[in-house]
Amino acid sequence: MTRYIPLILFTVLTNAAAQIMLKKGMLSLGPVTLEPGLFQTIFRIVFNPWVFLGLATFVISMASHLVVLSRVELSFAYPFLSLAYVVVAVYAYYVFKEDVNALRVAGIGMICLGTILISRS
Repeated sequence: MTRYIPLILFTVLTNAAAQIMLKKGMLSLGPVTLEPGLFQTIFRIVFNPWVFLGLATFVISMASHLVVLSRVELSFAYPFLSLAYVVVAVYAYYVFKEDVNALRVAGIGMICLGTILISRS
């Protein structure tokens, strides 16, 4: 199973990249309202270049995750996806200037420790 860790990490990184792109796109759009209407709002969101790229990256991430699931146990592969939170939190702290307090850092440490334990099982 450990030979699939690079593919699992690719899934994690593309998942995190998709989240970051979606956030960047939504920051460029500002707060979402349903004015002038629902369909216009959805169109404006989906066709924002960053949101569109983020959604496309999610498709790539899900495709690689499906490949992983065809080869390893779900109970082994799925917990690795929590590492995407670690990547996103670090990026959000440095680039988006989001607050990452001590409690979040402790949680990130636990996620990393848990993932290490699972990878050794």
